[in-house]
Amino acid sequence: MTESQNLHSGFIAIVGRPNVGKSTLLNHLIGQKISITSRKAQTTRHRITGILTEDKTQFVFVDTPGFQTQHTNALNRSMNRVVTTSLREVNVVLFVIEARHFDERDQQVLELLPHDRPVILVINKADLLDDKAELLPFIEKIAPMRHFAAIVPVSARLGKHLDTLLDAIRPYLPEGEHLYAEDEITDRNERFLAAELLREKIFRFTGEELPYSVSVVIEQFKMEGKLRRINAAILVDKEAHKAMLIGSKGEKLKEIATQARLDMEKLFDGKVFLEVFVKVRSGWADSAHMLKTLGYE
Repeated sequence: MTESQNLHSGFIAIVGRPNVGKSTLLNHLIGQKISITSRKAQTTRHRITGILTEDKTQFVFVDTPGFQTQHTNALNRSMNRVVTTSLREVNVVLFVIEARHFDERDQQVLELLPHDRPVILVINKADLLDDKAELLPFIEKIAPMRHFAAIVPVSARLGKHLDTLLDAIRPYLPEGEHLYAEDEITDRNERFLAAELLREKIFRFTGEELPYSVSVVIEQFKMEGKLRRINAAILVDKEAHKAMLIGSKGEKLKEIATQARLDMEKLFDGKVFLEVFVKVRSGWADSAHMLKTLGYE
């Protein structure tokens, strides 16, 4: 028996409607923050890969954008294509829903799931139930909707029952050499991760309207010894959005940049010098050229 016959690895898509906790689940599974989170929909816009290697098994998780049913601009169509393409390329699908919440948006995602792949139902936010006995009738309601390979209640936020989830995935990963080095946690580069961390802070520190008309471009990323020197541009749709983002005397932008820099230093394990500018680019979310430039196409 060769060494590779003892090894298993495969791709696992994490799918669901917006705000069910997909990115939080990914971050806790791999033990590192690589996928940004906020309470707002559209936080995840790209396919993010997180890699967990445990002894002879390598789990390659693919965090996808929440499937959009309410918005139809070019950006959202691109995000939906990321979801459907990812489903065709994986070995296992994790269908994530919230405990006690299942509506037509979840149903639409369920109908997208392939029938030639094992689908594990992940019931997230189980820790928020006052009475855990409420979970059983909810499971009995959802279970007949399709043949699930397993049903696993978890708390992504608290990192609870994730070992049970990994055990449910493990039998469906094919035998073969590991796809990534043992110490890799993502296939995304630092430039991409820096842009995402900055975008997360915009989502967290601004109002409801602004994040959906915002994107981030890293215009310069240079290593100077152990220092990372990063120049970033925040793209907004309107002059009014620029003013909202900068805030009184520049305080809002300063807060966003400071918090993003601290997260970058933690993730990159080194000092970061971050300069952030705000630029108006009207209609960027419906421009094929801009979406390609920003990596959405």
